[in-house]
Amino acid sequence: MATARKVLTEGTKAPAFTLFNQDGKKTKLTDHKGEWVVLYFYPKDDTPGCTVEACEFTVSQKSFEQLNAVVLGVSPDSPERHVKFIDKYDLKITLLSDPDHKMIETYGAWGLKKNYGREYDGVIRSTVLINPQGKIAAYWPNVKAKGHALKVKERLEELTN
Repeated sequence: MATARKVLTEGTKAPAFTLFNQDGKKTKLTDHKGEWVVLYFYPKDDTPGCTVEACEFTVSQKSFEQLNAVVLGVSPDSPERHVKFIDKYDLKITLLSDPDHKMIETYGAWGLKKNYGREYDGVIRSTVLINPQGKIAAYWPNVKAKGHALKVKERLEELTN
């Protein structure tokens, strides 16, 4: 049975989370209080769309840092798999592991997907921009990987100017 997808609302408090990053260290939303957080959800490390998205966020990393923003990618993959992905593509962003997809569900990034006529529950590529006060500033519920990092950066620039 398909999981009902949660919809996030801009201006509401972002749900708290604690997940392990690629280095096996706990990462919490509260670790980033006072800075912008780009929280993007993707299905699987080292797949075509996910690689494009991670590489584009890496290329834009310095621009995000200049805007007082941290980029966090979230997938069900293990920290060990994240390390391999980061090493293979020289990624500069932090990747978080949510193997039971509880946090992914909380952020509305888990739901019904269709692929080659097959329906199944999985990670829906989406992004949440959280402001320094911990509130949702922007939400992209269905993302095309190519060019998305630039759209997020442009929106962040609008919100910070």
